[in-house]
Amino acid sequence: MEEKQILEVVPGLEGIPAAESAISFIDGEKGVLEYRGISIETLASESAFLETAYLLVFGKLPDSAEFGKFHDDVTFHTRLKLKILRMMEYLPENGHPMHYLQAVTSAMGMYYPARDTLNPETRYWAAVRLIAKLPTIVAAVHRLKHGDAPIQPRNDLSFAANFYYMLFEKEPSALVERVLDVMLILHGDHTMNASTFSARVVGSTLADPYTVVASAIGTLSGPLHGGANEEVVRMIDEIGSKEAARGYIERKLEKKEKIMGVGHRVYKTTDPRGEVLKKYITLLSEHDGIDKKTLDISREIESVVIEKLSSRGLYTNIDFYSGIVLRSIGMPTDLFTPIFAVGRVAGWLAHWMEQLKTNRIYRPEQKYTGLREQPYIPMEARG
Repeated sequence: MEEKQILEVVPGLEGIPAAESAISFIDGEKGVLEYRGISIETLASESAFLETAYLLVFGKLPDSAEFGKFHDDVTFHTRLKLKILRMMEYLPENGHPMHYLQAVTSAMGMYYPARDTLNPETRYWAAVRLIAKLPTIVAAVHRLKHGDAPIQPRNDLSFAANFYYMLFEKEPSALVERVLDVMLILHGDHTMNASTFSARVVGSTLADPYTVVASAIGTLSGPLHGGANEEVVRMIDEIGSKEAARGYIERKLEKKEKIMGVGHRVYKTTDPRGEVLKKYITLLSEHDGIDKKTLDISREIESVVIEKLSSRGLYTNIDFYSGIVLRSIGMPTDLFTPIFAVGRVAGWLAHWMEQLKTNRIYRPEQKYTGLREQPYIPMEARG
């Protein structure tokens, strides 16, 4: 007699490997994150985003010739086609920038056809265009939503400085430029998170890379993924002052309510990306024009969280710190998650390319819990 297979469902696929990968590594117990074997702390102090993006996408640090070509190619492709900008003008002004970003990224696939996903040349130019154009899209969205004309990219500025310039029509200070570049590095990849899994699933169908990245952007837009940093700043605004922070957190804990930016599915100790950003928060606190009220409230929240929750392996994570840092350097709250996407596109592309090396379309099983062998009841007989 044939035995029936009993399927055990693991909610959220927690602990279930979905793929082999050589892109990033996490040790959640020790608070370790590496890209291609290099620690995130080293990359944040020694590298720049475009070099880190090359490392993630192509599997190694580039030599000077490789980086020169990649840098020049990305810089050359930062502009958007006029028809894309015109399309953006007709999108609803009250739409969230993440929805703009997803829609425009998807539309790019019609202007830059890339259906031959197994062609290395196709993959290279798709990666260049996506890395180059996402900051331009985000900046244009911000400008258009406020009734201003988009600003053309400046090829004489660094990747981070150009992004800042396209947003605010002024160059950032050296510190703000470095903070923004580090922010993009820290968000470059993070193993098999929800948006990366989405990218690999869509990529496994041999969909074009713009569709792959658009699907990942849609996944990232959820408040339990990329949107958490926006919620952190809203929480800080709700608290209002350093003195009110302890009572607010304690009331949340009493009601067993979630505190945004606290705890992580993987890390059982401090988030190494958050530790990097903390150093910059200290530098920013001494910088003119920085929102010191936000910094004061955040430090008090962190202190209370360590006191109350560290024994349970719960600490403030990167979403907590990234929201604070971005607010401190003048970034509007609704751009926090799009900035996350500008950095994470390198990781999505890396996983897409890795998926294609030994591709097998994703087709998981399910455990059926519904009714069976039910009769069809004519409409006149239905109660």
